[in-house]
Amino acid sequence: MKKLQVGDVAITSMIERDGPWRKPEDMFLGYDTAAKAADVAKCAPEVLDRASGKMVITYQTFVIRTGKHVVLVDTCTGEDKGYPAPMDFDKTPWLDALKAEGLTVADVDYVFCTHLHIDHTGWNTKLVDGRWVPTFPNAKYVFHKAEYAAWEALAKEGKERAGGAGGVWKMNCEPIVAAGQALLVDEGFTLDDCLSLILTPGHSPAHVCVEVKSKGQRAIIAGDMLHHQLQCIDPGMSTIFCWDPVAAATSRKRVFEEIAETDTLLLPIHFPSPTAGRLKRAGKGYDWIFAR
Repeated sequence: MKKLQVGDVAITSMIERDGPWRKPEDMFLGYDTAAKAADVAKCAPEVLDRASGKMVITYQTFVIRTGKHVVLVDTCTGEDKGYPAPMDFDKTPWLDALKAEGLTVADVDYVFCTHLHIDHTGWNTKLVDGRWVPTFPNAKYVFHKAEYAAWEALAKEGKERAGGAGGVWKMNCEPIVAAGQALLVDEGFTLDDCLSLILTPGHSPAHVCVEVKSKGQRAIIAGDMLHHQLQCIDPGMSTIFCWDPVAAATSRKRVFEEIAETDTLLLPIHFPSPTAGRLKRAGKGYDWIFAR
């Protein structure tokens, strides 16, 4: 993703993994391949590998520089977590990207987690002498308190949900609280008068988007409110990973309706470069227009 400037705020991204991932029928609930053929034909070339029929899915962390702080939004899958294929990504690209940003782990002031799934919290922690400790020693980690409580309860009950398998909370979240580096907040939280949260539940219990506003300009980092352009064309379509698919669709439709036909940039975590784009109303859905 090219560098974006939202007023005085700069946004870049660090990519952990990119390329064709899975077919739509393996991702979306009740997906009808034949019925969706026209929607697939509308997709931008960047988001679909026509040869394999697989969606191009990117795993990335957004880097926000507010002028006061360095902020990361979502931290991919991380290292040493022991995840099975296909989630056992090479850690080198993300570490190289951090270096390319001119940053070390000590330079990060805040880590925002849109939700607590496996591929959004991984670099939160690292393994040191057999213990999980915060990767970013000087950072405060921002978790929505209801999101944290929901996954904590599941972990203590020994239960798992899609996106949270493999003890994700125990590895990536609990050690942050234990180290005293967590901020358990609600959607009223703001930082530097330019970053705030938009509650968009459904994909997870208290999923949030991160809103960036500066000098009359606006961007929304969407987390997993959507995964692919197909959900712009049909906002009612939710994924197999959603905690509450109906609520996820409701959140998506609400945000889409509010930002369509405006200058607000939308930055979905899993969209490949150029990643950011805008929405234009088209029938019952929306056209996705990349900010090239």
